Amino acid sequence: MAPELRLHPVVQTARFVTRPLPFLFSARRELGETFAFRPLGNRGEPITVVTHPDHVKSLFTAPPELVPSITSESPLRPVLGPRSVLTANGPEHLRRRKLLLPSFHGESIARYTGIIEELVDRAIDRWVPGETLRMAKRMQAVTLDVIMAGIFGVEGGLEAGSPERALRDTTRRLLSFSESHAWALLELAQMGNPEPRGVMRALLDASNKHYYRVIADRRAVPEDRRGNDILSLLLSVTDEDGRPLDDDDIRDQLVTLVLAGHETTANTLAWAFERLTRTPAAYDALRDAVRNGGETGDEYIEATIHETMRVRPVIPLIGRRPTRPWQLGDYVVPARTFIAIAIALVHHREDLYPEPFAFAPERFLGVSPGTYTWIPFGGGTRRCLGAALAMAEMRIVMRAIARRTDLEAINTRPEREQHRNVTIIPREGGLVRVTRRA
Repeated sequence: MAPELRLHPVVQTARFVTRPLPFLFSARRELGETFAFRPLGNRGEPITVVTHPDHVKSLFTAPPELVPSITSESPLRPVLGPRSVLTANGPEHLRRRKLLLPSFHGESIARYTGIIEELVDRAIDRWVPGETLRMAKRMQAVTLDVIMAGIFGVEGGLEAGSPERALRDTTRRLLSFSESHAWALLELAQMGNPEPRGVMRALLDASNKHYYRVIADRRAVPEDRRGNDILSLLLSVTDEDGRPLDDDDIRDQLVTLVLAGHETTANTLAWAFERLTRTPAAYDALRDAVRNGGETGDEYIEATIHETMRVRPVIPLIGRRPTRPWQLGDYVVPARTFIAIAIALVHHREDLYPEPFAFAPERFLGVSPGTYTWIPFGGGTRRCLGAALAMAEMRIVMRAIARRTDLEAINTRPEREQHRNVTIIPREGGLVRVTRRA
């Protein structure tokens, strides 16, 4: 077994929830690259944390039935539902993944390009020099509208009074509430219960009624007039027995795509400008490259995204629970052990990334990220479905902001991270000031 922290589980839980990155970095310094901690809520058992690329590879390349994902036990399970592509395991996960994958590649992403460009330009048009922005909020508004267009086929704005507009507005309110201390208390009350209950149940019921209304309205449209959006795709498919997906199944996929499909992208962009405005050399290089045009701008944008996702991955841990004993270097953990791949710790290994705590996009110029050393999207059969769309969206948004605006940090102190659900977000929301807008 790996060496384990000796702090009381209450203390470990408090430190992990309030400051996950310092907690993990401190544990690695104390115990080494493979260690265990014992938080509340894991059936009293330790979580074994791995940070070596060889261990990452062993888990990502293993047959999925041997290393099921831990997401079926995560705080997202009551929100997303039991049949979500994220919370399902085994054949059910692979079936849903295969169903959704075509919507996030190739021609499908090309269709979103114009929508993204229009939405980000419209957002920037409202920015005023001298104004202070919380980039996380501003980027969430853009990315939510992008994913709404892709999922529901709604372009050119959401009509007031429409089911899709009500769904978007409800989603915004739910996301804002999830940043509060009250939501953290709800999660604690929900711990260990796979189905939502109490206040969380009431909140989700209020949101779900909009999803079911949108599904019902779209079912009423003849199939040959539905379009090529994701909802229309889900309504047209059948299972192995020729039966269409029911409303609950479709709801789980839609909620997953709406929530996971926009918030992580928005928060990565917020972290990008939090880091850039505190690293003047990198920020100047990005603006110069973009404003001079050509391939150099594209290359530096890509490198900046890669470096942002290296130093501030919004998902700090991804988990597996092997069905048999698992070898992790010198250690063997028993079957059913919760193994957490610490993305942030892998990304800060000095043997992989010299000066790992420096924000240096140039380290990725002309260099493709490694499959098992740069893992913000996860890997293997669980790699993020929307990775290609997220990258395309971030390229377009970052290019527009770097070309049309100048931003500055409110202060030079780096923003701390805030743990929300399974993500880490900038505590102040990526606070910047607009100094110029074209």
